[in-house]
Amino acid sequence: MPNVSHKASPFLALSFCLLLVLSGCAFPRIVVLEDPLTPEEHLDLGVAYEKNGEFGNAIKEYELAAKQLPVAYLYLGNAHFHNNEFNEAEQYYKLAIRKEAFNADAYNNLAWLYYVKEKNLNEAEGLALKALELNPSKSNVYGDTLEKIRELRKTVE
Repeated sequence: MPNVSHKASPFLALSFCLLLVLSGCAFPRIVVLEDPLTPEEHLDLGVAYEKNGEFGNAIKEYELAAKQLPVAYLYLGNAHFHNNEFNEAEQYYKLAIRKEAFNADAYNNLAWLYYVKEKNLNEAEGLALKALELNPSKSNVYGDTLEKIRELRKTVE
C-alpha cells in the first residue's frame, strides 16, 4: 500500500472544491450591442415618427443619426420647430449651417423661424437670400420665404 501523506489531503480537497466552484460559476460578461440601424435608417425612422406627430421619438432618432450624418441637425431643427420648441430649433438650424455650410434648407428654415417669431428680420432676409444663392432650383420655396419676410418688414418698420 502506498504511503500517502495526510497533510496534503486538505489542500487537495480545497483545490478540488475551488475548481468545482469556479467551473460552475460564470463570470458576468459585458455584452456590447452594436446599433443595428444605419444613420440613414435612424433618419428615416425619425421622419416616420415625425409624420405621426411623435416628436420625442423623432428627436431621439435624429440625435442618433446626427452622430454620423450632419444633415440630421436640420431634421432636429424641424422636429423642434413643429413641436413649438423654437429656441431648440434655432440652435439646431445654426448647428446645421455650421456643419453643412452649403445646406440651403438650413438657411431657409432658420429664416422662416425668425419670420414666425418676428425677430431678426434683417438677418432672416439675408438667410433667405443665401438659401436662394445656394440652391436656385428651390427658388419657389426660398423666394416665398423671402417675400413673406420682406412683407413683414414693411409692416413692422
